[in-house]
Amino acid sequence: MRIISVGTLRHFWARHPEAEQALRAWHDEARHAAWQSPQDIRERYASASFVGSNRVVFNIKGNQYRLVIAVAWRFQAVYIKFVGRHADYDRIDAATVEDA
Repeated sequence: MRIISVGTLRHFWARHPEAEQALRAWHDEARHAAWQSPQDIRERYASASFVGSNRVVFNIKGNQYRLVIAVAWRFQAVYIKFVGRHADYDRIDAATVEDA
């Protein structure tokens, strides 16, 4: 998958270095993935949540952080929409957030 807005991840882990390892691991796995459908993500990430508009929410680092992406299945692209602490996630709408 092509990851769009990787800078958003880098910016976040620069401010939260304890999240860097987990975000880098997610990025590396996603970059090498070839997701064709939500089922492909479910098979690898059982705790991923699917919300409207092709959005997926990942728990990062034992659910301390949340990562919201939008998937363009046909183009094999992932758009980073939000990365933040769990408390920050509680204040957004994952289906519409555009913070990236």
